[in-house]
Amino acid sequence: MLAYDCAMKPLTVAFLAPLCLWAETMPPELQASISRSCVPCHTGAAAKGGLDLTALPFDLSSRTVRERWTRIHDRVEQGEMPPKGAPMAAAERAGMLRRLAPAIHQADLAEVARSGRGPMRRLNRDEYEQTLRDVLHLPRLDVRDLLPEDREAYHFNKVSATLDMSRVQLGAYLDASEAALRRAMVTTATPPVVTKFRTSGRNLFPGLRSTGTLHSMFFIKDNQGVNVASERNTPLPKELEEDPALEMGLFRSPGWPYGAFPRGFAANEPGEYRVRFSARAVLQHPGFVVSDAKQAVPMTLRSRRPTNHDIAEDVKSVGGVLEIAPGAHVYETTVPLSAGQTVEYGLYGLPVPQVDTEGKTGAYRYPPMPPDGQPGVAFNWIEIEGPLPPATWPPASHRVLFDELGIAPAPADARREASRLLRRFIQRAARGPVPDQAIQKFERLVLARLDRQEPFAEAMLEGYQAFLCSDLFLYLREPGSDFAIADRLAYFLTNSRPDEPLTALAAAGRMRQPALLARESNRLIDGAGFERFVQSFAGYWLNLRHLRRDDADKRLYPEYQLDEYLVDSLERETLHFFTAMVRENLPIRNLIQADFVYANERLAKHYGLPPMMGAALRRVALADGSPLGGLLTQGAVLKITANGTSTSPVLRGAWITDRILGEPPPPPPPGVPAVEPDIRGAKTIRDLLAQHTKSATCAACHAKFDPVGLALENFDVLGRWRTHYRGTTEGERVSGIDHTGHDFAYTLAGPVDASGKLADGRSFRDIRELKALLAANPRMLARNFLRQLTVYATGTPVRFSDRAEMETMLDACAADGYRTRDLLRSLVRSKIFLGRL
Repeated sequence: MLAYDCAMKPLTVAFLAPLCLWAETMPPELQASISRSCVPCHTGAAAKGGLDLTALPFDLSSRTVRERWTRIHDRVEQGEMPPKGAPMAAAERAGMLRRLAPAIHQADLAEVARSGRGPMRRLNRDEYEQTLRDVLHLPRLDVRDLLPEDREAYHFNKVSATLDMSRVQLGAYLDASEAALRRAMVTTATPPVVTKFRTSGRNLFPGLRSTGTLHSMFFIKDNQGVNVASERNTPLPKELEEDPALEMGLFRSPGWPYGAFPRGFAANEPGEYRVRFSARAVLQHPGFVVSDAKQAVPMTLRSRRPTNHDIAEDVKSVGGVLEIAPGAHVYETTVPLSAGQTVEYGLYGLPVPQVDTEGKTGAYRYPPMPPDGQPGVAFNWIEIEGPLPPATWPPASHRVLFDELGIAPAPADARREASRLLRRFIQRAARGPVPDQAIQKFERLVLARLDRQEPFAEAMLEGYQAFLCSDLFLYLREPGSDFAIADRLAYFLTNSRPDEPLTALAAAGRMRQPALLARESNRLIDGAGFERFVQSFAGYWLNLRHLRRDDADKRLYPEYQLDEYLVDSLERETLHFFTAMVRENLPIRNLIQADFVYANERLAKHYGLPPMMGAALRRVALADGSPLGGLLTQGAVLKITANGTSTSPVLRGAWITDRILGEPPPPPPPGVPAVEPDIRGAKTIRDLLAQHTKSATCAACHAKFDPVGLALENFDVLGRWRTHYRGTTEGERVSGIDHTGHDFAYTLAGPVDASGKLADGRSFRDIRELKALLAANPRMLARNFLRQLTVYATGTPVRFSDRAEMETMLDACAADGYRTRDLLRSLVRSKIFLGRL
């Protein structure tokens, strides 16, 4: 086959058409259009982009072939084919699309009619854990990490094609289900003994000194530090150790190595523990003098083992955020602890002294105190009581397994009771009717164990485990019944199984009624389980789960070192914002351009807002002209799209065009290196990008997303506003001591230029103007949001045959500004969600 030039005459093209694989199957008018406009550049070994149209069949019943013609359709629709220099008349383009789209649509629709919109899918590990929690009445069950991490596709871990099942995975599900069942079953006639631990003064800390110098922790009597003459670990006088007024003052946040927990306590049994303590917020002044603070100090408790080293510990924040106010008060919370764990004090927003790793001193240095004093918390006593007994014994989790048979059941008629309990369990655990033939297989398994004289409880656990690892429990199916619709709605909006109201509606055959679907969607959105949807959906769509992946470069951003208070607040800001978008049914344009943010004291400082007090996030109205508002300028998003050292317009622009605008860029060509930052500050990012995009091919692609990323250059690697870049050699030098006690020095290099021009020719001067341009097309934002919801809810990406219905949903929401909850409810009522019956 010859390579044809784009300037080929029509007569020659017409002669070529019979040689194409689609000559006999493609409609003549479409064949003529493609021959005129596409074949000249896409023929033979030299075909542009490696696409030889003459060798591409038009058998649209083949999914692989249909997907290739779908990509061709989309590139023609977006004006990317033919490329610049090979113009195509608007009428010719419209005619080609008008003929190609119905053919693809009909072929795709025929496959849906034959095989369903998508295959059944396995529960991912988050869903499996939460489902076990609900079935077994174990709200704190923790088995997720026993399961392999699920693969992702289309941004989510809910896609059928990637949720496969291997021998390794099945083994992990068996392990996880066994661990859950044994956690649910109790073996003692009475609950574990409740112990009450109380300590005060000297025993509030494991030692007499903390890492990070004496200023990090010292004991206090009458607002004066005691035993502070030197850093040496000198014992306290006995009368002080026993003085009930003695306080432990803590003036640092956690950061390895760190161990700040009461001496002498470790949980004997796993369970819930009530923690009460007396504390006050204080200020430390020179000479180890303290006074009541002027505002609260936020803190959390952390579960961990009482060891000297926490680098290998599974440390988790528990009990929520507590605001420790000035003046002595008693605080109470409940925390889950495993056997052998204790609770650690975790204060937010304080210095984190770190050892000098450069070898200059090999020691710690506490950073300079603020002029008004260093905030901290003085603790007087602490009580830890637990494990707290359940309301009944045996607990509800045990009764799920053994009903009223009690502890170590050994019924007289074991076979009859085994059958009854198994069927009872399956009826409760299953999310729909289970055929009796299937139940009998599990019965035979249990009865065989009993015939071998295995203990009754062990035989039952075998049967329960088998069901919990069977396809009847592990898999979600395409909606062919009301129970499958209830499943889909529940796992969509709560990441777990249907609750009792949903199950009752499914049993009554009412899950397809539009009014009831809207009512139940609203109920789930307003319920507590919706927090799981927000956490999961935002975690994957916005990539929030990787928020802590890249730490800020300590050379360029010393102020961000070990600032967990800031990172935690950034994450909560985005989750609060997205929750408000859905629950308040805000117009979709708020994703880009909102007139409010959620902030607390740490975020107010970070974003340059008026001062606030407290760790709780509150809605804050923005002043006119503020660059803030919407997802693009939230610190969590800006941190995820940076690498900790530099901000990359490439990464940020590609992220926004993909995740927010719904126009994912193609992967970079093999062998093309990423743009390397110049941390010296000598070259601007524009210089580096110009060098990177010298190739015409690279430049054409980068023009679609680089400008969007450039608009965000006024925001650093954690989203704080800046007017100049930072470097290590070029520019004005800035130096000092950071909150880890280390010297720092960086330079203020060249000024930021956040202007740009979009691929369609529209220009902007800064992020405010870019937001206005993007928000002016709310349908594009709504379409992408619907597509993301569709993948998450159904486990299958938007098919070609879904597109028309997608546009119908958008039409229905257009008049009211494409409100977020309206879009979600439109999806729930659609054939895409409910199935095409």
